[in-house]
Amino acid sequence: MKIENESQLRELYGYPKGRAKDKVLNHLEKHAINFVKTSPFLVMSTSSIDGKQDASPRGGNQGFVKVIDDKTLVIPDAKGNNRVDSISNIIETHRIGLLFLIPGVDETLRINGRAFLSTKPSYLNLFIEENNPPKACVVVSVEASFLHCAKAFMRSRLWEASEQINRDTFPTMGQMLKDQLGTKETPETREAMIERYNKDL
Repeated sequence: MKIENESQLRELYGYPKGRAKDKVLNHLEKHAINFVKTSPFLVMSTSSIDGKQDASPRGGNQGFVKVIDDKTLVIPDAKGNNRVDSISNIIETHRIGLLFLIPGVDETLRINGRAFLSTKPSYLNLFIEENNPPKACVVVSVEASFLHCAKAFMRSRLWEASEQINRDTFPTMGQMLKDQLGTKETPETREAMIERYNKDL
C-alpha cells in the first residue's frame, strides 16, 4: 500500500515519545556548540522554490563552522566546482538543514533553520587564515537543534577500519565520469586527481 497521508503514516509508525519528542531545541546549548566546534564535516541539505533537492558535503579542520552565538552559525563556502547548487537554493528559499558528523562518534547533530549568503567582511575574516579563504559564507539562523541517535552508524559500522574497502577494487572518479559522460579521453588516475585537489584545499 502506498502511504499518502499523515494519518496512514502515524497508523504505521505511531508518534515519538519521551526524549525523541522532547529533545528538539530552538537554540544551541553547550553540547551542540561543542559538537559543532569538534566536527570537521557536515552534510548541507537545501531545496529550491520548485522543489529541486540538494545534499552537499562540506568539510574542513575541526571547528571549520564558526559559532557566533546560540542562534547563529557561519559556514565558509569553500572553493569548489562553481555549480553552486546549495547556495542557489539558499538564495531562493532561505532554508537549510545540516547534519554534523565527528569521526569515531556514532551520534550526529541535526540543525535546521533559515540561511543567507553573505560577503560581510566580519564573517569572511573568520576564515582569513585558511589556505583558500572563501568568497562568501552561509549564515545560519538556528530554528531547531537536536542530537540524532547512533543506530544508523552502528548498523553501517561506518567508522570501523574493518569495513573500509580496498580502493583498488573500486572504479576511480575519472573512470566513472568517463563512462557516465561517454568521453574517449584517458580517465584521470586517482593519484592525479588527489594531486589536483590538494592544490585547491
